Amino acid sequence: MRKLFERKKGHIPSEPTHGVPVGWTPVHPPTHLLAEPHRQRLMERIWQYTALSTEQFEQLYRQPLLRYAEYVQLLPASESHHHAYAGGMLDHGLEVVATVLKLRQSHLLPATAAPEDQAVQADAWSAAIGYGALLHDIGKVAVDLEVECLDGRRWHPWHGPLENPYRFRYVTGRDYKLHNAAAGLVFTQILDRDILDWLSAYPTPWYSLLYVLAGQYEHGGVLGELVTQADRISTAQNIGGNPAKALKAPVRSLQHHLLSALRHLVRNELKLNQAGAAGWLTNEALWLVSKVAADKIRAYLLAQSIDGVPSSNIALFDELQSHGLVEANSEGKAIWKATVIDGDWQQQFTFLRLQPSLIWADETRPTEFGGTVEPVLDVEPDQTLPLAPIVANTPSPPAPYESSLHNSRSSEPPGIYPPEADDSDYLGPLLELFEMPDSDQGVALANARNTTDQNNDLGKHFLEWLRASLQNHALIINDSRAKVHTVDDTYFLVTPGIFQRYAMECQEQVVHIDSTEAWPSVQKSFEKLNLHNRKPNGENIWTCQVQGPRKRGKLNGYLIKNPLELSPDGLSNNPFLRLTDS
Repeated sequence: MRKLFERKKGHIPSEPTHGVPVGWTPVHPPTHLLAEPHRQRLMERIWQYTALSTEQFEQLYRQPLLRYAEYVQLLPASESHHHAYAGGMLDHGLEVVATVLKLRQSHLLPATAAPEDQAVQADAWSAAIGYGALLHDIGKVAVDLEVECLDGRRWHPWHGPLENPYRFRYVTGRDYKLHNAAAGLVFTQILDRDILDWLSAYPTPWYSLLYVLAGQYEHGGVLGELVTQADRISTAQNIGGNPAKALKAPVRSLQHHLLSALRHLVRNELKLNQAGAAGWLTNEALWLVSKVAADKIRAYLLAQSIDGVPSSNIALFDELQSHGLVEANSEGKAIWKATVIDGDWQQQFTFLRLQPSLIWADETRPTEFGGTVEPVLDVEPDQTLPLAPIVANTPSPPAPYESSLHNSRSSEPPGIYPPEADDSDYLGPLLELFEMPDSDQGVALANARNTTDQNNDLGKHFLEWLRASLQNHALIINDSRAKVHTVDDTYFLVTPGIFQRYAMECQEQVVHIDSTEAWPSVQKSFEKLNLHNRKPNGENIWTCQVQGPRKRGKLNGYLIKNPLELSPDGLSNNPFLRLTDS
């Protein structure tokens, strides 16, 4: 497996940056970006969870991941919240894909479909879920960032990937929800025409993916829920939360929890408009002292067992702003400096500014403050992160994340290192999470399910059982209810029936976790043996049309490459079955 990802052992050094001025970032080849050891580990997990052949994985996953890396380069995932470092967007994308494909293993989709249809659609559902995870933040490169190239032009992602050294800054006063609707500007650059053609043939996962890429998660069904949960887990891990708890938390938006916390605090805990108050209500706004509000929001959410809450105030302020719960100042930041004036008394504070309607809606509000709250133009330097200005034809200071790299690695050129990339535990808690069964299930063999050797042993045992059952006629061929037929001079294994029968007869050989049935593990293990033919479009499952004297319908299954793998006996094709291309 490693051969697909590994370039060479050890740390992958940064590419030469000769000729690139200070403050600019060179464009790296996507293979170089993905060759970082921690990203190789994530790529290996992604391949492991898809259980695809090398050729299928290359087309459906590795090529889109390479194109994604080519587009996001070393851009951060956020300005000051999660993954706010060089290459943070790439790391976050890979983490969410690996996480969501792990979560997907506990779902047979579509949930209401027959097992045969679930088997046919399995790869399409997995791919759609993985694409939703990979592209959930891709709109940020189109609308949240201004990226300037060394030749003076502004980069727009719909023109193609970056080709020249670049620098960036975040758009002042940006709409924090716009990136959810902007994915359509970019995602067709990541998913090629063949992938879109293939996926569009499966309406349910296809429609769900389109809803998620448009930011309409409420219409994305289980796909939207899984992407939201995977995003939460990656974010919690990066900002110091507990990804294991985030995995078990109900799928409900952090925006909802933050708004609930604000309403509870203002109505029940915070004093307003008086001596020692933590907030002032004017006709235009509700002003909350920033540190007091942040500390109480965090304490309230932790008491409610809500995970994914940022551990630093700066990250929490950014989260509140990103969800549109607080208003931005003239510099596009969440923190305001303002002076409260009440007669002869006045005091300056740093504030969060909210619309009163968020707290009280149509309810009766408290009496407004009799004095005034006057904003001050400057902002406390330790409350926000500076932007990297773009000034044409003049030297520019490094972007914020580049400055931090130079400070911590002064002897090295700008590289592609995440924070503490040399720490061997960088992805430890997140990757360990993938191996842990739910505590109430206590399945001791969960880890074994994710090893290639175990899967190969299961697949080989299934093959031995199949050969023996055909030889001793325990399995009847070409009967009306048979799980094995002969078509086009080879064997046709009906799915999921043949795997369900094996799982029932050989329960001691089957390792499975969660609430998933055992037969999917057998099916995936069989696929890894690569004994079956694939359709021209790379799909595993073939369809046979049944046209008998008393029955018409279809069967889905695997077409064996070499019939001698199963039996040396001669074959006589079933006259009532016809292989189709559908």
